[in-house]
Amino acid sequence: MSSITFFQHLSRAFRDNQSHLKLVLLCTAVSGGGLWAYGESVAPEEAVSEKKKVVVLGTGWAATSFMKNLKNPKYEVQVVSPRNYFAFTPLLPSVTCGTVEARSIVEPVRNIFKKKKVDVQFSEAECFKIDAENRKVYCRSSVNNNLNGKEEFVVDYDYLIVAVGANVNTFNTPGVTENCHFLKEVEDAKKIRRTVIDCFERANLPDVSEDEKKRILHFAIVGGGPTGVEFAASLHDFVNEDLLRLYPGIKDLVKITLLEAGDHILGMFDKRITTFAEDKFRRDGIDVKTGSMVVKVSEKEISTKELKNGGEIKTIPYGMAVWSTGIGTRPFIKDFMAQIGQASRRALATDEWLRVEGCSNVYALGDCATINQRKVMEDIVAIFKKADKESSGTLTVKQFQEVMKDICERYPQVELYLKNKQMHNIADLLKEAKGDDIKESIELNIEELKTALSKVDSQMKFLPATAQVASQQGTYLAKCFNRMEECEKNPEGPLRFRGEGHHRFKPFRYKHLGQFAPLGGEQTAAQLPGDWVSIGHSSQWLWYSVYASKQVSWRTRALVVSDWTRRFIFGRDSSSI
Repeated sequence: MSSITFFQHLSRAFRDNQSHLKLVLLCTAVSGGGLWAYGESVAPEEAVSEKKKVVVLGTGWAATSFMKNLKNPKYEVQVVSPRNYFAFTPLLPSVTCGTVEARSIVEPVRNIFKKKKVDVQFSEAECFKIDAENRKVYCRSSVNNNLNGKEEFVVDYDYLIVAVGANVNTFNTPGVTENCHFLKEVEDAKKIRRTVIDCFERANLPDVSEDEKKRILHFAIVGGGPTGVEFAASLHDFVNEDLLRLYPGIKDLVKITLLEAGDHILGMFDKRITTFAEDKFRRDGIDVKTGSMVVKVSEKEISTKELKNGGEIKTIPYGMAVWSTGIGTRPFIKDFMAQIGQASRRALATDEWLRVEGCSNVYALGDCATINQRKVMEDIVAIFKKADKESSGTLTVKQFQEVMKDICERYPQVELYLKNKQMHNIADLLKEAKGDDIKESIELNIEELKTALSKVDSQMKFLPATAQVASQQGTYLAKCFNRMEECEKNPEGPLRFRGEGHHRFKPFRYKHLGQFAPLGGEQTAAQLPGDWVSIGHSSQWLWYSVYASKQVSWRTRALVVSDWTRRFIFGRDSSSI
């Protein structure tokens, strides 16, 4: 018994101190017995200066990525979020149909933080006010039993990182909030799963009329983006591969309708993918209605405005409706934006270093923020003066090329413009502006430089609100915080055109790694870098491998793969729990 207890203590000590524990095993043969001993060897803590307090709001893609990559022990971190876990949101449509279990795509945040050298504390609460002037965050407990008897508490900060994501955008459409399901959180996916099964059970009751069965088994999805399309495909597979075998008497009454206000579904994808997806859905029996804008949702009917038929209003009876049409701003973010003079914007505006405009110590990442990329033409005079070191009033091509690297780093639209125009260097751009051969000795004035760069800013684009963008932003900001002191002394960023020296860090640059659109039937469309498009079963296996490898822990990786294997062997779980 004592031996078992000893090994239990030993196992617990090893799990809790993997980075410091050194196990020493001494076996001494004395009278047929042995001596076992273990001890810890912990490096003495380095004396550190007063730690800076970093408050992180949220536990989504951006916040979790930031915390996973933060390594500087000189920060004291307080994480505040109404949920104590990270959710792998790209697999939410799979949860709605039992392909993957909800527990398989969530990881407790304390598991992510516990092995870090950084001092991290977590509070399960929601922020309801940010006081940037006094550097305070006002929070409210989100658990039933209040913290120490207090529902609200205040957290001070030196740096604030806002990564709270966004709400579903209903566009103030009447009845949406009351009658539609959303698909943003794990709880949403579980609720949809229960509702789908409940619809089949209600329609299977003996006293329900034929017309009522058709209405109950009509599933309407509003929004033809990646989430809506993937859910429609997942639901179709679930119904046809699993539920129809269990409810054979109502198999001809099921209908799935996808409503999209635009001309096509998957509008952000390559046209080849859009066309394939629409054709496949029609072959599968999924009714794709483009040009249909939802104007009202009642308990049993959806009213649409048919944009292609002169605005005719039609009503569609339904049993379950899922709303997936974009994102909106959270209420306390709106209040904060009004406080700092950004009331007219859709999301928090940040600079290229993810710092909220107007706040030197507040950063915003993910869906709640958007980068306000500075225009070249706003700084054209400053750029000219910085390049004209001799103050001659003119620039040679050679002088301009000396600052070209800093220009491309500070204004990425310049590099993108050159690439799209298939220009190799700045000489090609200036040649287009002057209309003759450009040599290094030829000089140009400020007006000619304005002409050369006049169309560059047209290449500016907002980043999509995706998990990929949020994750890269979190990683980037963590690296900046890790090297904050070092870069204060030795800045590594581009030249300051409106000041002296260089910026501390290089600006954030999003690297697009591709995107997927699962279309059901073990077929997926993949749009990868280099304008490469792949559609079919091979892309589905690529999707499996990528989504398995991107899990936040080995535990969730194993669970997701296990769920996929179970589904292949036994089918999906059709219970309503």
